[in-house]
Amino acid sequence: MITSEDQGWAATRAWVERRFAAGERIADVTRLRGGWTSEMRRLDIVGADGGGRALVLRSFVTPFYRRHADGLLTREAAILRLLADTDIPAATLVDADPTATACDHPSLLMSLLPGTVRLDDHGARHRADLLAAQLVRIHRVDVTSRTRPRTWQPWTSPERVRLPEQTTRPDLWRQAVDVIRQEPPAHRSCFLHRDYHPGNVLFDGSSDDVRISGVVDWVETSWGPADLDVAHCSTALALLHGVPTGMSFADRYLAAGGELTDDNAAHLYWRLLDALAFAPDAEKVAVPWRALGRHDLTAALLTSRLEQYLQALLERYA
Repeated sequence: MITSEDQGWAATRAWVERRFAAGERIADVTRLRGGWTSEMRRLDIVGADGGGRALVLRSFVTPFYRRHADGLLTREAAILRLLADTDIPAATLVDADPTATACDHPSLLMSLLPGTVRLDDHGARHRADLLAAQLVRIHRVDVTSRTRPRTWQPWTSPERVRLPEQTTRPDLWRQAVDVIRQEPPAHRSCFLHRDYHPGNVLFDGSSDDVRISGVVDWVETSWGPADLDVAHCSTALALLHGVPTGMSFADRYLAAGGELTDDNAAHLYWRLLDALAFAPDAEKVAVPWRALGRHDLTAALLTSRLEQYLQALLERYA
């Protein structure tokens, strides 16, 4: 068991406990792996009658994310309230303290969703089909002018892209960067998860009857082109399972009933805008993926896959 003294979260624990029913107490606390923006804890709760439930506590601890926690956690709390009335398998919000008024760190408390993150190559193509179908449903979430999330924001720019030091193909990278020097293409906007990838989706069941049991991490939810969400998941799949899996995701999304721009140049812009944000070595996703068992995902392998993915995108859409 992880104690409050071990983690320095006495105030946060007291805040959590004030949200319990009479007779409930924390029986166990477990650190959850796989994230890199926040600390995640599973809280196992038991009641006076012996019954139990489990909650998840997200806390922003590092200085960068503490500075942005108010916007991030306020947004996630609002989105979880919105999704409660939909068929999207998202957690149920319990409460949030985005400014750490009562907690040690900015925090959000929510229900625990069933299932696990699955990043192994076995069954990856079938899971990609499920990911595509789920993303179509996310993009169809209906919002009003009051509940519409913020407008999408880019995660890189031509000036911020760093080329891999060991690349033998600098011209390929420069060609890719030149594509995102233009203004964003005209587009039709919809509800976006904005950080949709296999690390933020939970699966339940065996390989033969696997299903999506939860979609997590709604802090970046935005309003923008469906192509951008498809681009982000495609990049992640290319890095995680190889370029062909990443390249096929848009086709899977269309086959599931989704809609993307029919302008290849516009679609290429969104795909490269996302992919180049991972340069030079995709280390920011490699760390949590390795923590979940994908020790084969070295910086060298991911850099190679990212470069091959850029080439494939330019060959297909340029």
